[in-house]
Amino acid sequence: MSYVDEVLLRDEKVTHRARLHWSVFLSLAGLLTLFVAPWIRRATSEFAVTDRRVIMKTGVLTRKTLELNLVKVESVGVDQSLLGRMFNSGTITLIGSGGTRESFPSIGAPLAFRRAVQEAIEDYTARHGVPGALLPSVAQPRGTA
Repeated sequence: MSYVDEVLLRDEKVTHRARLHWSVFLSLAGLLTLFVAPWIRRATSEFAVTDRRVIMKTGVLTRKTLELNLVKVESVGVDQSLLGRMFNSGTITLIGSGGTRESFPSIGAPLAFRRAVQEAIEDYTARHGVPGALLPSVAQPRGTA
C-alpha cells in the first residue's frame, strides 16, 4: 500500500496524483547504478492532492513528507527550465501559512499538479467557506476587533 493511501483520512478522496519525471534516469547516479538508484527514487516518491490536503513523500531509507491542509496553502510555485517546459517537468514549491516552504524537484506535469491544488482549494472553499489562508490581509483600525 502506498504512503498516500495509508495516511488518507476517513472519507478523504485523492483527486490528483503525480510522480517524478522520467528525466531522473538521466543522471550520473543513474549511470553509475545502472538506473537502480533513480528507479528507487521514482518508485518511492508520491505526490497527491486530495479533497482536504496536499500530500508529498520522497525517500525510502530517509523519508521527507509534507502534508499540508488546503486551508493552509498560500501559494504553489512552479519552476521550469527551457528543457523542463519542453519535456513537461519542473520543481513544485508549496508555501503554507506560518512560513512552511517545501520544494520538490523533477515533478512530471507540474502545471497540472498546481492546477489540481488550485481546483481542490476552490472546491473546498465552495463546500466549507473561505479558508483563512486565502483571505486578503485587511488592516483593522485600532480599537476594533
